[in-house]
Amino acid sequence: MARPRTFDEAGALDAAMRAFWANGYEATSTQDLCEATGLGRSSVYNTFKSKPDLFRRALARYVDMTTTAQLAILEDPGLPAVERVRALLDRIIEGEVENRLNGRSIGCLGVNTTVELAGRDGGIARLLERDTDRRMAVLRATLVAGQREGDISSSRTPEALSRYLNAVIGGMRVSAQGGADRATLEAIAETAMDALTC
Repeated sequence: MARPRTFDEAGALDAAMRAFWANGYEATSTQDLCEATGLGRSSVYNTFKSKPDLFRRALARYVDMTTTAQLAILEDPGLPAVERVRALLDRIIEGEVENRLNGRSIGCLGVNTTVELAGRDGGIARLLERDTDRRMAVLRATLVAGQREGDISSSRTPEALSRYLNAVIGGMRVSAQGGADRATLEAIAETAMDALTC
């Protein structure tokens, strides 16, 4: 009879997610994962099967948590659409300022993984594409509402604007990894808002 697990699997997954987020997939060793989760090597492999399997699960958890939080901002019925976009950019800035190591942001696990693995791992690429599609659909709907309300005055299509904002957010995350401070990120966000409203 198999012995029941005596540890918090969700907590271990979160700890592994944080290790991958801070270091990247390739640079995170099995020993790093053992130290992060507090599990022995055999427990890591018995629970998560392999490093790639653990990474896929950690990435899926990260994108679900992050995207759910972002969509909650964009779908907030208490704010005009333009304020929801502004609130999203503010949340991105807060996340980049809060998650720093040695003066630099650790960025976004989704963006980091896109750069590191998406070009050579089809399963990871599909997971990230589904996440992007989910976020872009809600962002487009928010921009449609903003144009309808008259607060977003850009004549560009909601599709073009949503792609632009997605690129701005990715750029903000990479800039923060390069050492950009809060003031720099806020200036980028203000420029993006100007592009929507001027």
